[in-house]
Amino acid sequence: MERGRAPPPPWRGPWILCLLPALAGGQPLAAGEAAYEEWRATGVRGRAVELSCGPAAAAPPAVVFWSFTPQGEGLPRAVAVGSGREVAVAPGARLLGRVTLRNGTLELRELRVFAQGRFLCQGLFPERGRLRVGYAAVLLRVLVPVSKPFVRPTAAAAAEGAAVALTCSVREGTEPLSFSWQHQEPRGGPSVTPAGLGDSRAELRLTPANRSHTGWYICTVHNEVNNQTSDPIYLDIVYGPDEPAIRVEPFSPEQGGFSAGEREDVVLSCLAPSNPPSRYVWLHNGSQVHVGQTYAITAIARAQAGTYTCLAENSHLQTRTQATIVLTVYYPPAGSPSCSALASEDQRDVALRCRWLGGFPLARLRWVGPQEEEEEEEGLMGSSFSMATRIQSGAATRNGSSFSCLASHPALPLGAACGTTLWVPSGSPTCAAAATKGDEYVMLRCRWEGGTPLVTLRWRDAAGRTLGDPAASTAVLVLSTDGSLGGREFVCVAAHPLRAAAAECRLRLGKPDPSPPPVPRRVGTSLPEPSPPCRRVEVPELEAESEVAVLEGGEAQLACRQRGSGAGLGAALAWYDPKEREVTPGPAKYRLEQGEAWVNLTVRDAEWPGDSGIYRCTATNAVGTASLPVRLRVDRESRDGRQGWAGGIEPLPAGCRLSAGYPAPPNVTISKLRYTRARTEVRLEWRTQGAGNLTGFVVQRRQTKKPLREPPSPWETAAGDIEPHSRDRRLGGLDPAVLYAFRVLAVNHRTAGHPSEVQTPAEPPFEAYPAVTGAAVAGMLVATAASLLAVHCLARHRDALPRLHDLLFRT
Repeated sequence: MERGRAPPPPWRGPWILCLLPALAGGQPLAAGEAAYEEWRATGVRGRAVELSCGPAAAAPPAVVFWSFTPQGEGLPRAVAVGSGREVAVAPGARLLGRVTLRNGTLELRELRVFAQGRFLCQGLFPERGRLRVGYAAVLLRVLVPVSKPFVRPTAAAAAEGAAVALTCSVREGTEPLSFSWQHQEPRGGPSVTPAGLGDSRAELRLTPANRSHTGWYICTVHNEVNNQTSDPIYLDIVYGPDEPAIRVEPFSPEQGGFSAGEREDVVLSCLAPSNPPSRYVWLHNGSQVHVGQTYAITAIARAQAGTYTCLAENSHLQTRTQATIVLTVYYPPAGSPSCSALASEDQRDVALRCRWLGGFPLARLRWVGPQEEEEEEEGLMGSSFSMATRIQSGAATRNGSSFSCLASHPALPLGAACGTTLWVPSGSPTCAAAATKGDEYVMLRCRWEGGTPLVTLRWRDAAGRTLGDPAASTAVLVLSTDGSLGGREFVCVAAHPLRAAAAECRLRLGKPDPSPPPVPRRVGTSLPEPSPPCRRVEVPELEAESEVAVLEGGEAQLACRQRGSGAGLGAALAWYDPKEREVTPGPAKYRLEQGEAWVNLTVRDAEWPGDSGIYRCTATNAVGTASLPVRLRVDRESRDGRQGWAGGIEPLPAGCRLSAGYPAPPNVTISKLRYTRARTEVRLEWRTQGAGNLTGFVVQRRQTKKPLREPPSPWETAAGDIEPHSRDRRLGGLDPAVLYAFRVLAVNHRTAGHPSEVQTPAEPPFEAYPAVTGAAVAGMLVATAASLLAVHCLARHRDALPRLHDLLFRT
């Protein structure tokens, strides 16, 4: 409070002077000595303030009267009056707050803003046995605390570069007010005052706004009473997208882009700063392949090479940016490098060739010989792409030397290799002659297989003239049999780069001319080595059994083979039937099996007497033709215990005649043949016709329903140990999807009778009566059980169905 002397107020009137003597109780009043004081006081709304009447050290007034004049008004209003303990508060004083008067001091609790104004205290103060009149004026100022501020931006989201302002407002608060701002990053962190904007203004201007201004903003308001802080408000600065940055993993940069190996996993990542975050789209050679920031390519293929574009889009600003890279996919050639060695320079040198075509980039190849250092740097002398050739001198190369072709490629960290070993085959060349059918041409064949490179063979005549073209490993010379080949000699010369001297073999056709004795080689002389002896070409010789016997229905095997010196001539072998027709493969009746010097003829399902007769085996070469007859006899019953009854006979020695055997057993007739229900078994019954001795029965089966061009299946034994008194048998092991045919034969020791007629099994009878009966009984049992349960339920729950209960249980 501020106190001071002042003249009596102009509104002091006689009404107060009339009142004070009455309150004084008859004590003398010193009116002329009235004092006046004036001071200032400050209060806060909602709090309490005390206004004293006179100095604090003075005695309290005997009588006091308080009045109030609001700020800006001229008429005073009574507030309270008191004398001692008697106090009266004016009814309108509640506008000032909660008013109490004690010992002349006016206390205002829960102070209101309306209490701001002039309070006047008029009192009678006892002093030396008299009453002194005193006046005190208090100028009360009511302060209002600052309310909680709130921040209002011009826009919740603004584009980068635009002007943005944030305004901090309060509903109430006594001025002067001061403002302070705090900024916090979007993802947390300490609050800082924006650089250059930390003044005390109520408006925060961000001109122009940038992406660093994104975040939370807080405003704090101060006055002399208090300070309040607003709730944080988020300001979103929209920007971007910036130019994308593409990252490739694994990181393998090269000039103009990136590279990766085929079948390698490649991950492409794109980053373009943007708010809101960018939407990423990946393009491969202009076509969309993925949506998302990361594009993973599993086991990349060569077709996935090319340009990859990352397209970043800001959906709020409708802006786009993009970046493009070139991705090269390296892939090695297919397979592995191949190495070969060929003779060159007229058999003096060896051309080592390494080949590995394809791939990207081309594979680098280089040859490495024995005891040569393997350098690993690229760009070596002697290396080339896709194909590499090295000429190796044969004279300077040892037999068994190995050479390697090393291949390097960016997609193969360990590279690849192939190799070859140069060697000369052991031994010497071999000569042989072969003739075509009909004695039209003679083929001279020279062989010397093996070696790297292969041996080169040439045919020459006795005069040294070259015949035909040189060939590797095998040289064939075809000559026309015009009658001038008899006695002529031919030489096969073999050459190899690693062999200093050539090797040869000789062949003489027809009868050999007398040749001079071989010249022995002497030690220390340069005489030539003796030539190998010439081979002769002979008429083919054949061998075969003179007679073959078979039971009717069996298979007869006629074997014929070539022997002697003419076997190497390559004669044409053939069989002729009893009608002098050449047997060819294909018909169901015959089967031919042929090798280089043999041919076998099989006669299926031999018939009596149609297949009996003389069969002829022939062999033809350049010298002549040989023929050998073989008799085939088909018997209806066996005459010798050495023959078999199960579809064939045992071979007999040449020139052997059959003697009398066991008598034929009786014929057999099938009386019943039926499938079981599962079609995996059959029930077979038969009976015999006529008299005859027998020791057992044999049941045979085979498949039916073969294609038209396919011969029927051979008979196979289904049961062969049936006692002579048995007339039925149950046979299993059948395939339900296959239709079978059966027949029965009676056997007398090793003599088989005529087979029965062929029958197929009948379908099993329909046996539904047991199933139908069982289903009916089961249904009756189920119905009876359900009826009993229903009756039991009605008996226990009478109230639920009373009528039905009375109907059933009335009696």
